[in-house]
Amino acid sequence: MKKITLFLLLLGACSNNSIYNAINKDTELVKAKNAILMIVDGQTVDISNLTRWYLGKPLIADQLESGRVLTHNADTPIADSAPAATAMATGYKSTSPFISVLPDKATLPYAKMNGEPRRPIATIIEAARLAGKSIGVISTSETMHATPAAFTSHYPNRKAYDDLSEQQLYQNLDVLFGGGYKFFTPAERKDGKDLVAEFKRLGYQIVRTKKEMNKVTSGKVWGAFAEADMAYDMDRQAVFPEQPSLEEMVAKAIAILSKNKNGFVLMVEGSKVDWAGHANEPIGMISDSIAYDDALRTAWKFAKKDNNTLLLSTTDHGTGGFRLDGDVDSGYDKITLDEILIPLKKATRTGDYIAGLIADGSNASAMLAQYYGVTDASSTELATLVGNKYKIANEIGDIISKRARMSFTTHGHTSEDVPLYSYLPGNKRMSAGVIDNTDYANYAAASLGLNLDDTSKRLFMSVPELQAKVAGISANANDRTITLTKDGTAIVLIRNKNTAILNGKEQNLEGVVVYNGENWYFPSEIAKLF
Repeated sequence: MKKITLFLLLLGACSNNSIYNAINKDTELVKAKNAILMIVDGQTVDISNLTRWYLGKPLIADQLESGRVLTHNADTPIADSAPAATAMATGYKSTSPFISVLPDKATLPYAKMNGEPRRPIATIIEAARLAGKSIGVISTSETMHATPAAFTSHYPNRKAYDDLSEQQLYQNLDVLFGGGYKFFTPAERKDGKDLVAEFKRLGYQIVRTKKEMNKVTSGKVWGAFAEADMAYDMDRQAVFPEQPSLEEMVAKAIAILSKNKNGFVLMVEGSKVDWAGHANEPIGMISDSIAYDDALRTAWKFAKKDNNTLLLSTTDHGTGGFRLDGDVDSGYDKITLDEILIPLKKATRTGDYIAGLIADGSNASAMLAQYYGVTDASSTELATLVGNKYKIANEIGDIISKRARMSFTTHGHTSEDVPLYSYLPGNKRMSAGVIDNTDYANYAAASLGLNLDDTSKRLFMSVPELQAKVAGISANANDRTITLTKDGTAIVLIRNKNTAILNGKEQNLEGVVVYNGENWYFPSEIAKLF
């Protein structure tokens, strides 16, 4: 069986670090036609452990665990979602707050450069599209949030929603499911563009509810199920039933994408375990950990039946530093399971939902009693439940955590290794030991027969590189368009779009035009147009 040496490919980047050299391994490469790449944002082993206790049974993920994943950035040991997702989408580490562009510096193990800083690098979604495969992206956040954006966009700032969402539109995705509808509308965009109308012009079916989604059986579809982020699954079931669950979105996406005889690549993010971790709110973490495990079950069921699908699942980084220990130095071994679970089982809504009600004027004590089962909140605790929704959610998390004998170390991200889960054709596992997060992309691309570096060369030529191939090019650029001219031929490229205007006529390109704030990049086919 053919082997691929995942770590030795990157050895030059970390040859001065004996700890990382010691874990180099050969990992069997199993070929596949399809790939389902799943990411549960912010979930640590301890959160999985809590979810398992809460359910009272093993997780689907328990049957698929295959190793551990390193999560650090190119230049710092604690990851942010933007560079972490960049690593898993492109095979290159980056830095905060960059989205699928090279870092300014690559100083830590497994970090490397393939061009100048902030140069766009191809994602596995882009490579799959060029190979004739169908492509899809799902998230429970807005779809231009850091992780889904890293698979579909390129810009050195994760907050640049106008650029990220516009590139996402022109990536020719077959399926895009998640939240964030308002960020495609003129009212919420600094550029004033109506990208909803552009979705329609490009032939997308636009669905806003689970019922509308279920009617779609084929064709390109954009499911925008919330104005911003989608609801936590516990709240969705009780209050927002018009929103589909993550599992339902995965099932529908697979049904549509699997019609392509050339295969498909589907990226799935369970986004909001991370958000609950930031708030130190265990009910939200449990809610969306369960929802993600349900979605993983559906993906695994398809992969087993299909037997030509690679399924990978991991976490981009830990969030919150959750500990099932009550922050006690002694007596921890006497804490019973009931002491932990009974306060949690009383909750029927997440802290996020309750915080929204309190921020809108509802009585804090009544809301805690009704939805959290907390009837003994002190006056000191109630006094903290003021301000905006996000501040209140943080305080609510503390109230339930104290009663469930658990603790958090931070409202930020953490640096620990995270689990790798896998299922490969032939009922195999990746069995990789410890890998770097860049190998999530590297292995998937190799399994599908895709070359990410070749795709980068094909999609992202710079003006100097074009000038070296086509003598006499002159560029006249602003921050929205760039005009390239030679011998009476003029080509206008529009930022974030996949079209060129050649002597006044529009022509489709293989990929999007990227301006990173300093330099322009465009598909190398531009050279042929001259």
